[in-house]
Amino acid sequence: MNYQQAWQFLDQLQFFKIKLGLDSMNRFLERLGNPQHRLQCLHIAGTNGKGSVAATLHALLTSAGYKTGLYTSPHLSSVRERFKIGNTYIGKQDFARLLAQIEAVLDGNQITYFECTTVLALLWFAEQKVDIAVLEVGMGGRLDATNVVTPLVSLITNVSMDHEQYLGNTLADIAGEKAGIIKQGIPVVSAVAEDDSGKVIRQVCTHQHAPLFLFGRDFKGSSTGSTWQYDGLDGLLLSELPMSLHGSHQVSNCSLALATIQLLQRQGWAITKEQICNGLAQTRWPGRLEYFRNTKGKQFLLDGAHNPAGAVVLAQALRNSFPRRRLLLVWGAMADKDIRTTLREVASLADLIILTKAAESERAASPEQLEAVLSAALWDKAVRAASVPAALAQACSLASQDDLICISGSLYLVGAARQLLLGGLTDEEE
Repeated sequence: MNYQQAWQFLDQLQFFKIKLGLDSMNRFLERLGNPQHRLQCLHIAGTNGKGSVAATLHALLTSAGYKTGLYTSPHLSSVRERFKIGNTYIGKQDFARLLAQIEAVLDGNQITYFECTTVLALLWFAEQKVDIAVLEVGMGGRLDATNVVTPLVSLITNVSMDHEQYLGNTLADIAGEKAGIIKQGIPVVSAVAEDDSGKVIRQVCTHQHAPLFLFGRDFKGSSTGSTWQYDGLDGLLLSELPMSLHGSHQVSNCSLALATIQLLQRQGWAITKEQICNGLAQTRWPGRLEYFRNTKGKQFLLDGAHNPAGAVVLAQALRNSFPRRRLLLVWGAMADKDIRTTLREVASLADLIILTKAAESERAASPEQLEAVLSAALWDKAVRAASVPAALAQACSLASQDDLICISGSLYLVGAARQLLLGGLTDEEE
C-alpha cells in the first residue's frame, strides 16, 4: 500500500457513520497487541479549548526534552496533521505502512474513520516509544474511541452545548458523556463552570475517587498585559509568562496545562520554569484565532468557531484584540450545527458578510441556508459566494490593508481557506 492508496482506504471509511462504543475498538486493539497499554498519556475532553490545551501540553513537554506524541482532530488540510511527535508530523511511509497493517488485521471487518485514525496514532506512538502521548477526545468521552487508555491525568476543559444529537440535550447529559474519561483514582484537571456540568463532574470524581483540581478554585491564571500570571497548586506562583495564542480564554487553557504539568511533577516528571516559558512561547494551534498578513499586506484571522460557545469567544476577541477599519466576515458552517446562534453572535460585528459553502459535503449548509438565519437588519450586508476560492477572492478584492478578513464558522472552511492562503502544515513532498 502506497501513500495514495492508504489515503483512499482511510477516506472511504467516512461512509461509515459515527459509531459511539468501545467494544469493537477494544477487540481490534487486542488483535494488534494492545499498543495503548505501552503508552503513558494525557487524555483531554471538553466542548471547547481541548485542542489548545493539547497543543500547549505538547509544546511544554517537548520543550522539557520528552519525546511527546500529539493526536488531535479534525485536521485542516492533510490527515497527517492529526499525528505528531515533537515538531514532526507522521511521514507518508509510516502512514501508509501502518494503515496497511490495520487493513490486514481488519480482514474485511468494518471500522469508522475516527476509530482507524485513533488506532493508527496508538500504533505509531507505541512503535516510536514516545515518553508520553497527548490524546484529544474526538467527541464526548465515555464512548469515544480514545477512551481505551488509562492516563496519568484526565482533563475536561469545559462543557457547553454541542453535538446534541449524540451527547444529549442538557448540560448534565453532555457532562455525563465527557465525565466518562474519568478513571478510578486518576487525577482530573478541569475548568467546568459552577452549573449542572460542574455538578456532574464533581459527582463522578467523587464516585471514582479521582482527585479533582478546578480552575478558579485550586489554581487560576490572570492576564497582566502582554504576559500572564499563573497561581498554581501548592502555592506555586509563576509571573511574566509568555502567551503565544490569541484570546483571553487562553489564560484558562494554559492554566489547565500548567496544573497538569504540576501533577506530572508530583509523579516524577521534571520540567523547569525556563522550559515552561519556552514551551508557552512555542505553542502553535493553527486555525484558532490565527492572525497573519499575506504577501500583499491583507490581514486575516482564521478561527474554527463552530458552536455557540466558540462564537462567543471569537466575538469577544474581535471586540477587544483585533483593531481594524472594517471587518469582512467569510462564513461557512455545517448544517447540523446551531448555525443561527453561532452566526448571529459574530455577524453583527461585520461590515460585510460573505456566505459560502464550508465544504463539498452534504453536511455543509448552503449560502442560502446561512442567509436565512440572519436578522433582516443584516441582509444588506450579506452576499453569497459559490465556493471558498470565490469567497476569498471577493474578500481580498474588497479589503484594504486596514481591514480585517475573518474566516470562520467551520474548521472545514478554515482548513480549505488556510490551504489556499498559506499552504499545508505537513510537508507534502515527504
